[in-house]
Parts: sequence; C-alpha cells; structure tokens
Amino acid sequence: MMPSGKTALVTGSTSGIGKAIATRLARQGCNIILNGFGEEAAIEAERAGLAKEFGVKAGYSGADLTHPDAIEGMMHYAARDFGGVDILVNNAGVQHVAPIEEFPVAKWDLIIALNLTAAFHTTRMALPGMKAKGWGRIINMGSAHAKVASPYKSAYVTAKHGLAGLTKVTALEGAKHGVRCNLICPGYVHTPLVDGQIADTAKARGLTRDQVIEDVILKAQPTKEFVTVEQIAGFAAFLCSTDADQINGAELSIDGGWTAE
Repeated sequence: MMPSGKTALVTGSTSGIGKAIATRLARQGCNIILNGFGEEAAIEAERAGLAKEFGVKAGYSGADLTHPDAIEGMMHYAARDFGGVDILVNNAGVQHVAPIEEFPVAKWDLIIALNLTAAFHTTRMALPGMKAKGWGRIINMGSAHAKVASPYKSAYVTAKHGLAGLTKVTALEGAKHGVRCNLICPGYVHTPLVDGQIADTAKARGLTRDQVIEDVILKAQPTKEFVTVEQIAGFAAFLCSTDADQINGAELSIDGGWTAE
C-alpha cells in the first residue's frame, strides 16, 4: 500500500529511468516534482500530462545538480510549493568511458558531482522535513557498478560505490525517525545513457555496436536481457509502500543475475 498525498522529487526525470519512476509514483497518487534537462515544450508536456492523467500536482525544477546553490533552490521550491519532499529519488547521472590515464579530469569532476555529491545535497536538505513528519523514503539509483567494477569506468564506479556508503549512513540516521533509504542496483537498462555507453565502449575497445551489446553488455547479465525502466519503476514504488517498511540500508540488485556470479 502506498501512503497517499505524498510528494516525490525524482532527479533526472525528464527521460529514461527517472521518467518511468515519476510516472509510476504519480499513478499511485503522489504529487511529483520533475527535474532534468531537455526541450522546454517536451518537459512541460510531461509535467502537464502527469497532472491531468493522474489528478496529482506536478511541478518542475530545471536545477543543475552540479551546483549546490541550484540544488538548494530546488529544495526550497519543493518546500514552498509542495510542503516539502516525502519521497526523494536520486536518479540523475552521467557516464564517460576511458582508461584511467586518459580519463578527462573535467569528466571525473562532473560524474562525481552529479552522480554522488548531488545526492548528498538533496538528502541533507530533505531529511529534516522527513524526520519532522516521522516518514520519508529516499531511493538512491545505484548500479551493478555499486558492487562490482568494469574497466574504463573509474569515475562512475567510484561514484556508485560512494552512493552505496551514503545510502547506509542515511538509513542508520533515519531509522528511528520513520525514514528509509535504499539503493537500487540495476544492470544494463536500454536508455539514452546506455546508448551513449555503447558508443563510447565501442570506441574505447575497438568493437562494433553489436559486439558491445552481445559480448560486453549482455554478456554480464545471465538472463541475456536488458532490464526495463518499467521494472525499475515498479521496484521503486514497492520501496515506498508499507510492505517495504523494514527494508532499510539495502543494496537491491535488479540485474538479471550479473552480481550473483
């Protein structure tokens, strides 16, 4: 059962996994705050569509999550217009593939800022309100790379491992206040981000696109299938339900068996 009347902020929700999660939570009666980049008209269509189809309040913040002051502005907007954030999904992320000795420093800084540091800032600002209400859900979007490593992904693997640590600390600090924090660890999901990874990996390893999909990506997943955004959205919604009240600080794989090996 999903508690009614809650407000969910989903970062990186103008496409891919984040968009699917926002849609699922809206379907279950949550007010939604979207965040991300994209064409203004498309984002407005998404926002208005959620509000109309599911009868919820839907807002949007275009905050650049690599800037702490922009994150603070987004969280103040959520407090002012929605009464605060009850469900926080830290989903925004970016990827770059290159050997360590060739990894651009600017790309390292960007990935750590967006994939890890942004989650710290949203969490630190959402927690006081959640504790005061005696209820909150924080879902961090990890990866199989929060548990295992792959070559050429030093910044991404580092960020996701760090996010696992942040999840556990947040879970412990929120436990007595009705706040739960968990890490969803998907395998490969066919999203625009993964399309970019396919192209980058092909270039880095001198492979064709089909070779990357068959011999690199799906090779890691025993089911030989991509995870779908709808499956991840359903998992996230479950973690917000009362059935998941005792799931806290967990690293939850949805990777077709990748990390079982």
